Amino acid sequence: MNARTAPPAANRLVDADAVVRSARNVIKTEAAGIRALEARIDAAFVQACQMILDCKGRVVVSGMGKSGHIGRKVAATLASTGTPSFFVHPGEASHGDLGMIQPDDIVLGISYSGETDELLYILPAIKRQGISLISITGNPASSLATQADVNLDANVACEACPHGLAPTASTTAALVMGDALAVALLEARGFTSDDFARSHPAGSLGRRLLLHISDVMHAGDDVPRVRLDATLSEALVEMSRKRLGMTAVVDGDDRLLGVFTDGDLRRALDDDGVDLRSASVAQLMTRGPKTIGSDKLAVEAAQLMEKHQINALLVVDAEGRVVGALNIHDLLRARVV
Repeated sequence: MNARTAPPAANRLVDADAVVRSARNVIKTEAAGIRALEARIDAAFVQACQMILDCKGRVVVSGMGKSGHIGRKVAATLASTGTPSFFVHPGEASHGDLGMIQPDDIVLGISYSGETDELLYILPAIKRQGISLISITGNPASSLATQADVNLDANVACEACPHGLAPTASTTAALVMGDALAVALLEARGFTSDDFARSHPAGSLGRRLLLHISDVMHAGDDVPRVRLDATLSEALVEMSRKRLGMTAVVDGDDRLLGVFTDGDLRRALDDDGVDLRSASVAQLMTRGPKTIGSDKLAVEAAQLMEKHQINALLVVDAEGRVVGALNIHDLLRARVV
């Protein structure tokens, strides 16, 4: 049966002071609930972390209603930070999805009251398989908490709802407790930013952390390069053909001697002492240019370009040989910047 709601009053004006007061009260109430959790990070929390670290299977998160929504987010956070995890709806578990939970798994049950029927119904089946149970509740004396191997206390003094009915502060506390678990486990595992990016390959973070210079650079014949005895005209032709706004100047073994860029050309045009008809690239090039290795991250190239206000970089190997080149447009196309 659907709950009936009163139709909105016509032309009702918002009481700005009341709205601001209400919103601030919600934030204060929920913040107080979170602060209270800090003192409850104790031996039980450490035990829960150790159980999960020792688990050979997955962390199966379950919860009903609003706790279920929190559970889905906790499972997703665990999974993306190095702890294999997924969410199972407790109602669906009683109708077949219980088969998704295996003996090597750990169940993380979330229920503020600790008396959610759908969760309690599946506990005997979980216990029969010898599956460990961690609970997050607001009542350590509840059925779920007392049947769990470890209970994490997420009790709050009150809900932010003025009627004390809508789950607000309690769900926030459960979410924060779940985040605390995920991050503590992340650090205990030595989970790195590279590991995180592997779980997010399609996102901007994944691109920034996973793309290396070798993935975006021009290589082989696409790298602009001329010898030290090249004329200015030859250098300009090479720059035009390769369209990177610069050319490397190399010796017979492809070792980098300098770089000639659009900026060098503009400075030469502005220098009355330079005869452009007879000038060689050796006279006009920049010696000791900024370079990068092919094994570096693409984001490091972006940082180097920004720091030195340049638009292109040459890629060199350990012996100083030119193996690639890239410019800011390559990084833009790769969505690194």
